Amino acid sequence: MALLLLLETLQDPQLVAQFQRFCGLTLKPKGETNGVSSGHSPAQTLHGDREKTAGVKGVSQENGHKPYINGSCTNGTHRQGPARKYVVRNYLLYYLFRFAAALGQEVFYITFLPFTLWNIDSYIARRLIIVWCTVMYIGQASKDLLKWPRPSSPPVVKLETRVEAEYGMPSTHAIAATAISFTFLLAAMERYQFPFVLGFVAALCLSTLVSLSRLYTGMHTVLENISELAAQKNDVICGALIALVFIAVTFPVWDAIDHLVLTNPIFPVLAVVAGFLLCYNYPKLDHYSTTRADTTVIQGVGAGTCVGVWIINLIGLTYEPSGVFPLPIPPLSYFMLLKQLLRFVLGVTLLVITRFVAKTLSLKALGLWYKVSTQDVLVRQRLEIEVPYKFVTYTSIGLVATSLVPWIYYLVNL
Repeated sequence: MALLLLLETLQDPQLVAQFQRFCGLTLKPKGETNGVSSGHSPAQTLHGDREKTAGVKGVSQENGHKPYINGSCTNGTHRQGPARKYVVRNYLLYYLFRFAAALGQEVFYITFLPFTLWNIDSYIARRLIIVWCTVMYIGQASKDLLKWPRPSSPPVVKLETRVEAEYGMPSTHAIAATAISFTFLLAAMERYQFPFVLGFVAALCLSTLVSLSRLYTGMHTVLENISELAAQKNDVICGALIALVFIAVTFPVWDAIDHLVLTNPIFPVLAVVAGFLLCYNYPKLDHYSTTRADTTVIQGVGAGTCVGVWIINLIGLTYEPSGVFPLPIPPLSYFMLLKQLLRFVLGVTLLVITRFVAKTLSLKALGLWYKVSTQDVLVRQRLEIEVPYKFVTYTSIGLVATSLVPWIYYLVNL
C-alpha cells in the first residue's frame, strides 16, 4: 500500500510543477495577464477537455520591472499580441532547457546529422540515422498505442503547444537524445582515439539535460500510471531505456547491417517500401496528432539515406579514412573550419531547395490525383495526403544529403 501511494505521488503533475517552480517557472494567477486583468486571453485555447496556453517573451512585475508582452510595454489598456501565461524568474535555466528541448526537434536533426555526414565521418552518420529512425518509430508508435496523457495545466506550465495533442509515454526526446549520444560514442570509439570516460560523461550529460527539459517544459510527468503496479514506468526514464536497450541488442550487428546498406541492392528498396508501409499503417487515433507526420518525416529520411549511401558506395565515393583504427583526431585549423563551414552551407542550401521542390511537386500531384486543394491545412492532414507528401519530401532530402551533396563535394574538390 505504501509503495502504491508512493508511485501515485510520483505520477502527480504537482511533482512536475514543483520542479518547474524550483527552476523559477510558475503559472500566473488565474484571470491575470502580466499582472493585469485580462479575461479570456487570446493565447488561451482549448484542446479536448484540457487547457493549453502559448507563452511569449515578457517580464514579471514582481522584480519592479514594467510588464511587457511580445517586447511591448503595456499599461493595462494597450496590448499587442498574445499574453504570456507564466512567469520566468531564472532566465539562465529557461534558455538552457528550451535549447535542450530543441535538441529533440527537426531543426537539430536537419543540422547535426548532415554535419556529421559531411564533416566528421559517414560511417558514424549511417549508424546514427539507422538507430535514430528505428527507435523513434518504436517510441512514436508506443505513444499512440499506450495513450498516456501529458501532465495537466494547471498546475503544470506548458511551454510547447504544438505537441499538446500528442500522448506522453514514452518521451521521444529522451529516446532521441539517448540514442544519438550513445550511438555516436560507440561508433566513434571504434574509429578515433579519445578518452572514453570523457565521451561517456558528455553523452550522459546531453541525454540527461534533454530529459530534464521535458519536465521543465511541462511535457512529461515523473511517473505515468496505468492500471497495474507492474506496468508503471517513468516516461522520461523509459524513453532513455528504450534507446539503451535497443543499442545494446543491436550493437553486435551494426557492421553487418552497414555492409547490407552499402552493398545489397535489395536493401534500399526494402527500406523505402517498409518505411512507407509503416507510416501509412501507423496506429490510428480519434483525433489528429503530429506524431504520424513526425514519424513519416523520420522514416523518409531513413529510407532516403539507405538509397543514397548505396548509390554513393556504388560509384566508389564512400568516405573511408586511411590508417590503422582507431585513428588520432586531426587537429583543428582555420582552413579546416572554413572548409567545413562551406560544405555545411552548400549542403544545407541544397537540402532547403530539395525540400521546397519535393514538397511542392508531391502536393500538386496528390491534389490532382485526389481532386482536392492541398492549400487547405485540413486536407494536408488527411492520411492519403500527409503520409505520401511527407515521405516523398524527406526521402528526397535523405537521398540528396547522402548522394548528391557528397558527389558535388567530390566534383568541386571540397
